[in-house]
Amino acid sequence: MKILLLGPNGQLGTDLIRVNEAAGAPLDILAVDRARLELTDFDRVREVLGPLEFDALVNCSSYHKTDEVEANAQTGVTINAHLVALLAEIAAAKKARFVHVSTDYVFGGQDKRAPLEETDARAPVNVYGATKAMGEDLARLACDDTLVLRVASLFGVAGASGKGGNFVETMLRFGRERGKLKVVADQHMSPTSTKDIARAIVAMLGQGVSPGIWHVVNSDAATWHEFAAEIIARAGVAADVEPIPSSEFPTPARRPAYSVLSNAKLASAIGVQRPWREALDEYLREKGHVG
Repeated sequence: MKILLLGPNGQLGTDLIRVNEAAGAPLDILAVDRARLELTDFDRVREVLGPLEFDALVNCSSYHKTDEVEANAQTGVTINAHLVALLAEIAAAKKARFVHVSTDYVFGGQDKRAPLEETDARAPVNVYGATKAMGEDLARLACDDTLVLRVASLFGVAGASGKGGNFVETMLRFGRERGKLKVVADQHMSPTSTKDIARAIVAMLGQGVSPGIWHVVNSDAATWHEFAAEIIARAGVAADVEPIPSSEFPTPARRPAYSVLSNAKLASAIGVQRPWREALDEYLREKGHVG
């Protein structure tokens, strides 16, 4: 299966390439990065991608700096919505699958406080989440064979593009430097390894799962404080992790109080996903944070 991959240098794109190679390369991946293609130049996107032959287009690119997007809504709409529609149109013209990576931040304003299912109504609370919700809709309108993969709270060996690492690395660095951390304890989410998302993508493409929305996250939930405390403890860092309310850590963009995703649909299709703590242990070993 020939795969066209956008965003190959981010956490997820990097792990998709690594996981595919480790599995014996069931996917023939052609990676297109921003050095080759500026994604805001739609004419250039058509010119470069139009002649290429592929069976699936996997879009791991996005404008994901949540606080920055809050003040740059037009850029967010361009990359997270209009570009997505264009990519879906290109895939549809090839009769190819379109795999689009979305986010748990399409939720947050809902009353439900139980793991959110694919059929639950979206309720974004920031501009980033709103632009990603728009991208989901436009993708599915433009290409019938679209897989929307909602992911959350990512950690991967490559670090988040443009963010200088990821939450795990930030907590370890601050823990070692300061000996004490204050982390919000009233925001609930689904910590997720990009390696496990990559494994799921390989399996979903291989098995030909049905189009639609899929929640692709590790099992179990946590607050950011619980996640940070586990990171510090499992890495053996001598630091205290103090819980605080989000009101003590204001940010330009509001964060969801609850965006835990249910992965039951995914489990029924490709198997039960491992708990995030198990994935975290593997990450810490791979990065050399534990022996």
